[in-house]
Amino acid sequence: IQLQAYGGGLVQAGGSLRLSCIASGRTFSMEKMGWFRQAPGKEREIVARITWRYGETYYGDSVKGRFIVSKDNAKNTMYLQMNSLEPEDTAVYYCASSSSRVGRYEYWGQGTLVTVSS
Repeated sequence: IQLQAYGGGLVQAGGSLRLSCIASGRTFSMEKMGWFRQAPGKEREIVARITWRYGETYYGDSVKGRFIVSKDNAKNTMYLQMNSLEPEDTAVYYCASSSSRVGRYEYWGQGTLVTVSS
């Protein structure tokens, strides 16, 4: 499976961005996809995830109520709508996929940089 993330950029605090992650290859094996982020000097953290078949979602505490993860199975695409962005959201955002609903993520995209200015 190959993953390609798009949509990063520079935005002012309070603004919005939408990230997209397009999957190709053996997408029939995907059980879940997730968004992760890593800020300079910090560990990677999960932002949100969604199960591919049923659309069950999970959000990290820092983004609950501001970010929305969604998917379009027909387009093999996962989205992350990011609202009310804060400077603390500045990071490289990665998408990932897993063939297990509970297991580790095996495939990772290249990352897209989101910068939120104050």
